[in-house]
Amino acid sequence: MKIAAGRADQFIKAPDPNVSAILVYGPDGGLVRERAQALIRNFAGSLDDPFANVEIGASDLKEDPARLSDEASALSLTGDKRGVYVRDAADAHMAAIEPVLDLPPGDTLIVIEAGNLGPRSKLRAGFEKAAGAAAIPCYLDDQRSLGGVVRETLAARNVAVTPDALAYLQAHLGGDRLVTRSELEKLALYKGDSGEVTLEEARLCVGDSTEATLDDLVNAAGTGNSAVAGRLLDRAMQEGANEVGIIRAFIRHFTRLHQARGLMTEGAGADQAMKSLRPPVFFKQTSIFGNQLRRWSAERLGQALSLLADTEGQCKSSGVPSELVCRQAVLRLCALGGARPRRTRQVDGQG
Repeated sequence: MKIAAGRADQFIKAPDPNVSAILVYGPDGGLVRERAQALIRNFAGSLDDPFANVEIGASDLKEDPARLSDEASALSLTGDKRGVYVRDAADAHMAAIEPVLDLPPGDTLIVIEAGNLGPRSKLRAGFEKAAGAAAIPCYLDDQRSLGGVVRETLAARNVAVTPDALAYLQAHLGGDRLVTRSELEKLALYKGDSGEVTLEEARLCVGDSTEATLDDLVNAAGTGNSAVAGRLLDRAMQEGANEVGIIRAFIRHFTRLHQARGLMTEGAGADQAMKSLRPPVFFKQTSIFGNQLRRWSAERLGQALSLLADTEGQCKSSGVPSELVCRQAVLRLCALGGARPRRTRQVDGQG
């Protein structure tokens, strides 16, 4: 059974009683972990009870392919429901997993956790086609869903958030659901038991080395510096950034450039346009951002956003390695950013 991304949370709260095995997969490893654990917790009542839960690693399946089938058919020592949780599965483990796909529903729920799986994945296809199994995708949060996560997490601590702070958090979180929640918990703890998070407080509390690297990366590409962009792309990947998250950082940046360029076309000056964005351009970035506004015409910004949208889709679904697709996109953006601007007078909204 294939579960649409929009139905995932609803399914997790109330799974189909005829389903005995569930695959949770996708590029957002934190969301994969959060949903997989929620399924076990909702079914068995706890993640911590060793009598109610069994965790199996990918290495265990490799060493003992029959382990999963044995655990799936074992009886609970206490007579209660139990969960079997498999971590880090991949197509290579399909032979060990396939026997449990058509097990009749009972007192054991099998939850398989995997990374990003393409449409041709044997593991994904097996769960989508089996009548007694289900596959739940976990994609990176978009702006709408991320806004919901921010409000929900802060509201649990009786903390609200200003529109500018929310926009900042949406621009700087979202690469991993668990990291997002951890950063928001830290922010809520800093704010206290009540109040409203301001933009300054969000900037102070939320951010890490990967974020700084991505900021430097998009700025290097935006100014056409391919050599620096290449090194920063390598660093971002070494720090754990995935390809979709990198492309999303570019989309956020170039969307803001496009918005500012649109305001300038309507007559605003560059400084006014940057201050009108939400959140406004950080004061330490105004020089770099203004330089890119001089470089990029509305037409080339449209080309960049179209390229980025296509690249994100290819990273999610193409058979081509996502790292290669991402690198090619960054090089093309550097080429666009290195092109000579037609007229500097456009910066004043007169071009």
